[in-house]
Amino acid sequence: MAIEYGLNEEQEMLKTMARDFLANECPMTHVRELMEDDTGFDPELWKKMAEVGWLGLVFPEEYGGSGMNFRDLTILLEEMGRAVLPGPFVSTSLLVGIPILAYGTEEQKNEILPKIASGEAVCTLAALEEDGDWWADSINIRADYRGGHYVINGTKLFVPDAKVADYMLIVARTKRTENPEEGITLFLLDTKEVYGTMSTLLKTMDETRKQYEVVFLNVPISAENILGELHQGWPIMKQIALNTTAALCAEMVGAGEKVLEMTVDYLKERIAFGVPIGSFQALQHRASDLVIGLEYSRSLMEWAAETIKEGDPDAATAVAMAKSFCGDTCKKVVAEGIQMHGGIGFTWDHDMHLYFKRVWTDDNAFGDSNYHRELIAKKLDEIHQLAGGGRWKITSGRMIPMG
Repeated sequence: MAIEYGLNEEQEMLKTMARDFLANECPMTHVRELMEDDTGFDPELWKKMAEVGWLGLVFPEEYGGSGMNFRDLTILLEEMGRAVLPGPFVSTSLLVGIPILAYGTEEQKNEILPKIASGEAVCTLAALEEDGDWWADSINIRADYRGGHYVINGTKLFVPDAKVADYMLIVARTKRTENPEEGITLFLLDTKEVYGTMSTLLKTMDETRKQYEVVFLNVPISAENILGELHQGWPIMKQIALNTTAALCAEMVGAGEKVLEMTVDYLKERIAFGVPIGSFQALQHRASDLVIGLEYSRSLMEWAAETIKEGDPDAATAVAMAKSFCGDTCKKVVAEGIQMHGGIGFTWDHDMHLYFKRVWTDDNAFGDSNYHRELIAKKLDEIHQLAGGGRWKITSGRMIPMG
């Protein structure tokens, strides 16, 4: 029996409220203003987001939150994708807030989560290093135990919102074994109480979200600041990647649907040869293909969000399927949107290129479409072998059974 993932009344209200809020508080003129700022952060907008309950949406009420669920969070992400919202919402909520809720001590939860929910704290994750890959063997920055505390040395790249972060979740290596996933520890650093860090803004594709190089030089941190268990941080990282990947799928779908709306409006208004160009059958067919692709993307995204909400053991497969399809489809939507707008779509004055950059950046984050198809192929391979069958391979982005 097919499962329907329609929105209930409360979720519809959340969606409508979010769209109206972002239209009023963060129009495209404000997005462009924040792009010109080195931090891309508006403290006043951040406070307003806290006041409407977004920053603590999935936190229990005891930590100042609203007690809503992960599916509700993806509804917000859709609307943020439509608005190309700048700022540290993803880095604060997905990369740090939810992991603290899931793995933190009571002291850590009581200290940080209410601050996030009230808008007092911005958080970020310092994970990627020189190769830019999200895998355990790339974690080489060291945290050495000296004199009763740990000392962190090394460089992290592509750290979002580092300049404005009050708390930074640092992924460091505390032990080296044959298994690269062992010996990784996560540390919660209060950036206002330490010395020895230096942040440098990086030039990246999506200028609505600022990323930095962060250098750590003999940064001291207590063992009480470890998130989870010593040497056992990689499973937490995998869950962070799973949650955030699903959230970015929602953001891509929201951005793609907004681009399609803008494109259809343009096709109705642009006159060529005395008629609207939307009357040309070739353009109608192209627009119809985008509608179909976005419908499939939405279905996969909603399924992925529901599996995470329910703690489904198939969540990783659902997320990989959603990311692989949403990434390809939404990149096609923004590319076709620009092409059907003609030259105006790629000019700095038009908003279309902002959506293009956001979608392409989201697709690459936590593995692009090809990467996630590889994960699906590996899962199918496992199932096929258990059933006594052969193996699978990837050819030109397609999964092919080898026998």
